[in-house]
Amino acid sequence: MEFLAWLWRNYLVNILDILIVAYITYKLFMLLKGTRAIQVLRGLFILILGTIVAGALNLRTVSWILKGFWVAGVIAIVIVFQPELRSVLAQIGKGPVLKSFFSEKLVFVDEIIEGLERVSKKGFGALIVLEQNTGLRNYIESGVIINGEVTSELISSIFMSRAAIHDGAIIIQNERLIAAGCVLPLTHEPGVSKILGMRHRAAIGITEVSDAWAIVVSEETGDISLARNGKLERKIDLKELHSEITELYRARLAEVREQFIQI
Repeated sequence: MEFLAWLWRNYLVNILDILIVAYITYKLFMLLKGTRAIQVLRGLFILILGTIVAGALNLRTVSWILKGFWVAGVIAIVIVFQPELRSVLAQIGKGPVLKSFFSEKLVFVDEIIEGLERVSKKGFGALIVLEQNTGLRNYIESGVIINGEVTSELISSIFMSRAAIHDGAIIIQNERLIAAGCVLPLTHEPGVSKILGMRHRAAIGITEVSDAWAIVVSEETGDISLARNGKLERKIDLKELHSEITELYRARLAEVREQFIQI
């Protein structure tokens, strides 16, 4: 026990500290990526290097100028990039962990159901996959990356018959529509292959190789089906489907809460 305590004090705590700082830095970089703030971060990185070099070489005048810049520069950055900072804080607040504590209303589930209703009424086919614990990266990469907010308008536009990617599946990861036009594995059950179309076979297939749920809208009848654990429930009512999906994600949020509390 004494050895473990010594190891924690001298090594493990420092490694944990470095990993936490690295993770926070990476997440901030990803949040700011694609905005004008990223250019400022690059400039700041160069100035940090310049400050370190000036101190190491004992360049007093340069060090004095740079120190003066840091005092005024930080305030200027906060003022100039207020919109970006506000956006970053908003995105952090939308994170899955914080959201699980502050919001029980799963708005994206409402959007999925409304999107399905629109697609069904217009006579289009659809295939929506809800990723769970098993990652679907291989299938996501087979489609077109979108990484957008789940909306009924986006869902219905993707599955319009004239859309280039309407034949594939869309994959929803957490609360984001990650990709569309994805190619899924087909079930090899001989009985199923004879009576069901490609979308239904793909829906069953993805649930045979993962714990994902797959929702299918029949192009011929407009009926909605739900596949999970390799089984297909046909002609499911939208209200019932809404309830099932809501319970699924509430259970996941409860797991996140429990894990967070344990940490």
